[in-house]
Amino acid sequence: MTRPRQLADAPSLTATVPRQLVHRAAVAETLLTGWRRAGTDRFSVSAQWPRAHGLHVSPDWSAYDPLLVVETIRQSGTLITHAEYDVPLDHQFVLQEFQVSTTAERLDVGPLPAEPEVELVFTDVQYRSRRPAAARYTAHVLRDGERVAAADVAFTCVSGPVYRRLRGGRTPDTVTAVPVPPGLSAAEVGRALPSDVVLAATDRPARWQLRVDTAHPVFFDHPLDHVPGMLLLEAARQAARLRTHGARAPVAYDAYFHRYAELDEPIWIDAKGGHGTDVQVRGVQGESAVFECLVGTA
Repeated sequence: MTRPRQLADAPSLTATVPRQLVHRAAVAETLLTGWRRAGTDRFSVSAQWPRAHGLHVSPDWSAYDPLLVVETIRQSGTLITHAEYDVPLDHQFVLQEFQVSTTAERLDVGPLPAEPEVELVFTDVQYRSRRPAAARYTAHVLRDGERVAAADVAFTCVSGPVYRRLRGGRTPDTVTAVPVPPGLSAAEVGRALPSDVVLAATDRPARWQLRVDTAHPVFFDHPLDHVPGMLLLEAARQAARLRTHGARAPVAYDAYFHRYAELDEPIWIDAKGGHGTDVQVRGVQGESAVFECLVGTA
């Protein structure tokens, strides 16, 4: 009689971290699988990248998009801030800076899901009432021991009550996004689906209106009272492809987020450059910039 296979005999099992620790509602959008402390303010985070993804894997399933790396690094910092620095789950995180460079040839999709490691070092944790109120961290993403990306990230975090005061009563229930204008063609911006196009034409060259579709299952994985940073970075990605006529692919982002991008006012995306390797993208709402991003291309 064959002995039933015991758990101890089985291959190691993999599960995602709790989705709440990375501010995701969908388990399918939770990329991280574990973490460990590697030293004082040093951590190692494990992740898994799916071989197919509606937004962050190329339509032919051959390459991971650099913005998948960005989301992995964002989730890693959020996870460690909650799990290792004891920031409560009701705190809100506000992204201030995100600089990342990736190595395109190491973002190929293989026969199995990629399982990168993210090495994090928190370099500047600022405390208020013995809880972190702001932090900066560096990240190195390794795949099979080879570096895929390097990043430097800065953010602040505030409690739920403080955030509600800062937002002055603006909530997902009280704010209505502007109507979504018709988008550019998906092929122009390097996307497979029209629903993933985030830019709409205007009467000015190198200026587009940001399409804010709050029903998008990735950008709006859960209801928000503002435009998320990942949507702004996707706008920078698409603007860079337009400025380079699709001849160059974005591989690096040097982004600064100046203030909340509101849902109920139009946001205009301006782009300059594209004749060399870099494209300067700026998002404007009203009279001021909400973010600026230098996109490096290859």
